[in-house]
Amino acid sequence: QVQLVETGGGLVQAGGSLRLSCAASGRTFSTYVMGWFRQAPGKEREFIAAISWSGGSTYYPDSVKGRFTISRDNAKNTVYLQMNSLKPEDTAVYYCAADKDSRGHYLPRTLYEYDYWGQGTQVTVSS
Repeated sequence: QVQLVETGGGLVQAGGSLRLSCAASGRTFSTYVMGWFRQAPGKEREFIAAISWSGGSTYYPDSVKGRFTISRDNAKNTVYLQMNSLKPEDTAVYYCAADKDSRGHYLPRTLYEYDYWGQGTQVTVSS
């Protein structure tokens, strides 16, 4: 079992930056693929980033590519999401998630592929 706790959300002006952190409990963090999702009011939860267990591979959808960067520190059991050039449409609750299954080089990008979830952290971008 893995417990995930997100921090770092808040209110930021458009064009600004935030860095989210997700701290994981458990000894197997370094074996999990980690992902970030977000959910705006009235919308489905949206995939925004994934990172391999080693940190050597990442994947982003076009909506955030070039603005968001996912990284991890396995020594600290933490995954990060650096968000730059934020837009009002980035306003959402942001969730981190862990995938315990081994999928080779494939990085999961649907919420059904992830096994553990954090409680979320609110990010609000003002115009």
